Amino acid sequence: MDPYGDHNRKILSPLDKVATEKKEEERTAEAIDSEESVKKEKAHDEPVDTSADDPTLVDHLTELRKQLIKSVAIFLFFFVVVFGTINFWFPYVTRGHELIVLGPMEVVKFYTSISAALALGLALPFLCHFLWQFVKPGLNERESQFLSLYSPVMLLLFLGGIAFGYFVVNPLSYNFLISLGAMNFKVMVSAQEYASFLLLTTLPLGLLFELPIVAMFLAAIGLLTADTMKKVRKWSYLSLAILSALITPPDFVSQLIVLVPMIILYEASIRIVKYTERRSAVPN
Repeated sequence: MDPYGDHNRKILSPLDKVATEKKEEERTAEAIDSEESVKKEKAHDEPVDTSADDPTLVDHLTELRKQLIKSVAIFLFFFVVVFGTINFWFPYVTRGHELIVLGPMEVVKFYTSISAALALGLALPFLCHFLWQFVKPGLNERESQFLSLYSPVMLLLFLGGIAFGYFVVNPLSYNFLISLGAMNFKVMVSAQEYASFLLLTTLPLGLLFELPIVAMFLAAIGLLTADTMKKVRKWSYLSLAILSALITPPDFVSQLIVLVPMIILYEASIRIVKYTERRSAVPN
């Protein structure tokens, strides 16, 4: 044994022991902090797998298929109901006009086309609801709020356009064309031709009456302003005139009857867009 071994041993006081323990604790804490920082950096660098949360293309197609199946089912339901009660609807469709059929199949075509049109009109609210259920997840908050708020207005405008075509455009244009042909011809109207004429003077007007809502929607998402609509007013009138000529029978009376309400709706759209802009500019 080294008799001087005890002289080489360092004598620690209680204060030195406390200081040593604090240093060891600090080193341990630093080591733990460094390990946690390394883990955080690795977790930050690793890509986050969000595939489980985001819907895939298969999910979208599945949802679309489900909504289409429900739409077809509700349409077929109303089609069967209307076709089974066609004698009830027949006087409202023909308006008492004498029509002829050129063959047995034309009877089927007439009943089918009229039943399909009426079934589409009755099923329209349900079809809009199914479409809304499909597109709602892909809309932002502003678009979703706009469509949910103005969907009833869109339906009312569409029905208003249909009513305008049925009660105004169709009888005036039909009587004008029949009286014009009666000057030199013996007019005989087939059932299928009458059905086509009736649909031509009603359904497109329902779509055209949606012009104010379309303008409001474009203004709400920042794609349209009232000043822009005023600058292109002349070209818009020309476009509406061409459109009214395409969707109405080839006579000046029908085109004028459709063009005048379209111009009124365009001017109303300008004022609606201007009101929307003023409302958006007011701070909450």
